[in-house]
Amino acid sequence: MTSKAARPAHIVFITSPLEAEHVATMQRTARDRAEIIHEADLLPPTRYIADHKGRDGFRLSPEQSLRWRAHLGRATILWDFPSGPPAAGGGLAWAPKVKWVQTTSSGVGQMVQRLGLAESDLIVTTARGVHAEPLAEFVFLALLAHAKDLPMLQRDQRRHRWERYCGGELRDKRLAIIGAGKVGAEVGRIGRAFGMQVAALVNNPRPGRETELHAHEMHGPSQLHRVLGQADYVVLTLPHTPSSERMIDAEAIARMKPGAVLVNIARGQVIDEDALIRALRSGQIAYAALDVAATEPLPADSPLWDMPNVLISPHSASTAPSENRKITEIFCHNLGCYLEGRVKDMLNVLDKKRLY
Repeated sequence: MTSKAARPAHIVFITSPLEAEHVATMQRTARDRAEIIHEADLLPPTRYIADHKGRDGFRLSPEQSLRWRAHLGRATILWDFPSGPPAAGGGLAWAPKVKWVQTTSSGVGQMVQRLGLAESDLIVTTARGVHAEPLAEFVFLALLAHAKDLPMLQRDQRRHRWERYCGGELRDKRLAIIGAGKVGAEVGRIGRAFGMQVAALVNNPRPGRETELHAHEMHGPSQLHRVLGQADYVVLTLPHTPSSERMIDAEAIARMKPGAVLVNIARGQVIDEDALIRALRSGQIAYAALDVAATEPLPADSPLWDMPNVLISPHSASTAPSENRKITEIFCHNLGCYLEGRVKDMLNVLDKKRLY
């Protein structure tokens, strides 16, 4: 009698939308060492490339729900945290065998804490670094829009008005990057290409980090107010942790150079939003570009929507056509490490105590 081939010990269940080409890449990496489960009908239809949430209102049928929970019950590895009711730990309670989750976001620390996983043995790997280029491009969209007064040009174009003017420039302006990880390093690199003077504020200002962050100078957290007071442009790239909660509060904003520009590509919770609105109205902050908000979606009655000196992005500055390919590359590297018992060689492992 011919015995059946043994099933792989590792089961990967893909729990958020992912293009078929990237699933195929995973399958080539896994070969016969892991089973990859991807059932598109269990996942919501997408709104755009690299949409990890899908269209609102998507519901599983009773039959689909049974399949969803059965796959979670078998899985040892997850691509993204699964959706589900809070009582089921967001669906994770249906996945008792899972030892590792690869997320599609960088800032998952707060969610991991909310799910009660900070003290667990679960390995969580993130998409850290994947979004550096598109986020940095968004930063300089905002900086150039302000320096060259894009809103005025658009108003004059609508009025068929030809009136010469003198625009600003980025060269020799001071750029402060608060929380300079991989995203901050890319912002610093482009800032230097524009001839800006780059200052980085980091938790660990060890010698030599200026080079990797493309910064002319580096400072620790205690220097926040001094760095803000010297900057023409302030870019927030720091993770949301207890120590960064409302770091940019009313006092910090008051210490900023009058007429400075603020770009937030971090999390909305790192800013006191009411203090920001007051500063935008007074001119203390001349212009703000916000990819994130304290409450998302940004409430319809928020004054930020209608302020002429604010650019609102719906938490989309990081999303680009290359996103899922890059995350898949990280996952495939990590899958190889995991299957070979080289956990220490896995990339982007979340420090669940530090939340990043």
